[in-house]
Amino acid sequence: MKRRPLPLALLLLIPLSLLVSACSGGSPAASSAGGPGGGTDGKGSVVLDVGDQKGGAEAVLRAAGELDDLDYRITWSTFTSGPPLLEAVNAKAVDIGSVGNTPPVFAAGADSKVTVVAATHGDTAGEAILVPNDSKLKRTEELKGRSVAVAQGSSAHYQLVASLRKAGLKLSDIKVTYLQPADALAAFTGGKVDAWAVWDPYTSQVLTAKQGRVLTDGRGVVNGLNFQVAAPSALADKEKSAAIGDYLKRLRRAENWVYEHPEEWAKVWAKDTGLPYEVALAAVKRTHGTRISVAVDKEAIASEQEIADTFAELKLVPRRFDFADYVDTRFNKGLPPSTTEGRDYQEGS
Repeated sequence: MKRRPLPLALLLLIPLSLLVSACSGGSPAASSAGGPGGGTDGKGSVVLDVGDQKGGAEAVLRAAGELDDLDYRITWSTFTSGPPLLEAVNAKAVDIGSVGNTPPVFAAGADSKVTVVAATHGDTAGEAILVPNDSKLKRTEELKGRSVAVAQGSSAHYQLVASLRKAGLKLSDIKVTYLQPADALAAFTGGKVDAWAVWDPYTSQVLTAKQGRVLTDGRGVVNGLNFQVAAPSALADKEKSAAIGDYLKRLRRAENWVYEHPEEWAKVWAKDTGLPYEVALAAVKRTHGTRISVAVDKEAIASEQEIADTFAELKLVPRRFDFADYVDTRFNKGLPPSTTEGRDYQEGS
């Protein structure tokens, strides 16, 4: 069956560093760090080194006006994904940065010096297993014996494992093809794989281009958490710790701004990453605009422990460990539980 290829504009955007690259695993294709990013904001003697990604914290804080009155300085460094960002945190080159729910597991599994200090919870509709429009597959259990593309060690990898488990299958029941998103997209649209496990904005990209449909998504399967991860040395510094607390508050206000201004944020995000506006807006409404700040509580820790144990069983992390050993709860005050539902854009989108 011949499939229409994606428009060139969409193919060109795939290699760009995207906010959600934080979900990527530690494969070589996902692990090249970028250089210094957008310079410095603020004033004062205290300097907070923040690891970021294209269309990430710097972009949203600037769009929301949250960088206008800093009494400390933020220096930005840009990375292509979560794993190299956490490598920089481990090396004390970065004080704090945002990643998805899986890179901290791999960093902790390698006994890196990293500490989870904050979390957001959002809708997991963007975490999806996609199939071509003309696929005969209708249910997850029908993936048995089929080929599925996924980025190894990514949040999508865990979503695939968990979705299969819910359907009574194991990872060994399917033909796993480990590919980073750019290569996975080519394989998916070229008919080389039967399905693709991926995250937003790639999910929104495929759906907007009418190149596929959702077989199943992450709702009720994955935890929907993203994290801010800091260097223990920065947390031990009284002044830097105070700056981190203020920085987290600004990010929370920026999340509210995104929810209240989805179209405006989608324009900024599209410009910063190269995403087509309609894809950016769909991803904002499906996933990114639904996030709210939540506590890094025992439920969040238990959920991450399950991910860690799963990857240890798959021998994709080198050891078993207690995720709680890599968490600092000092910034939890006043935040709702980690199980609090994210905002819902689905009704009105």
